[in-house]
Amino acid sequence: APAAAAALGCPVGAIANSLVFEADGAPLLVLASGAHRVDTAKVAALVGVRRVRRAAPAFVLAATGQEVGGVAPVGHPAPLRTVVDVDLAAHPVVWAGGGDHHTMFAASYDELLRITAGEAAAVA
Repeated sequence: APAAAAALGCPVGAIANSLVFEADGAPLLVLASGAHRVDTAKVAALVGVRRVRRAAPAFVLAATGQEVGGVAPVGHPAPLRTVVDVDLAAHPVVWAGGGDHHTMFAASYDELLRITAGEAAAVA
């Protein structure tokens, strides 16, 4: 997130990291502000599972069709349950991955919620 923010000239908190987790065996996408880390226990309670853990690269690729480090919030083989960090709402423009290691796109927080059918929540 810091490198992307520097390249884009925006605050690190305006970077929407697309993080894939394994939630009791199912993929869970968390769009988290680049300014902090995801509290997996908090997210597990939020989505009603026993355990949320960072997914292995092969799991991420299978769930999204995209490699770790370039995951977009959309464009996956099947829709993923998605949680969108409420801290991103503080930024009029947020930047998310475009599906590869070199592409980002701009959106508003409301647009991210709409295009992902995501649930707004505090994840840190």
